[in-house]
Amino acid sequence: MTTPSSLSRPTGVPLRHRLGARLAVALATPLTRLKPRTLRRVLSFLRRGARPAEYDTAKAARDAVLAVSLRCLGPQGCLPRSVAVVLLCRLSGTWPTWCAGVRVMPPFGAHAWVETDGVPVDENVPAQYFRPLMTV
Repeated sequence: MTTPSSLSRPTGVPLRHRLGARLAVALATPLTRLKPRTLRRVLSFLRRGARPAEYDTAKAARDAVLAVSLRCLGPQGCLPRSVAVVLLCRLSGTWPTWCAGVRVMPPFGAHAWVETDGVPVDENVPAQYFRPLMTV
């Protein structure tokens, strides 16, 4: 039996941000198929020279990615969503911290997210809810 659910997309994302978000999602899709070590190396290379992203910049990038991709919006979309968000931020010369780790409170499981200044961007959970195992 399935449980009905609805996915709500962010509204009001400008067209120019949507175009960049589509590019970021297209680039993130093959990257998510890489081994974790290789993905970390690629993201570390891409991060070079970028200044730290502010919360509002990362939130706007996350909203744009969610507005253009149902895959990233879904419950299993955390990895492509987080990679697409850092790539979209990188297009503007900034870089939030990309994290992959686990939830420390039930339900336990793997998760990928972005954060700025140690605060998860728009995850709606306390800062200590996730334990990062890999960060870039």
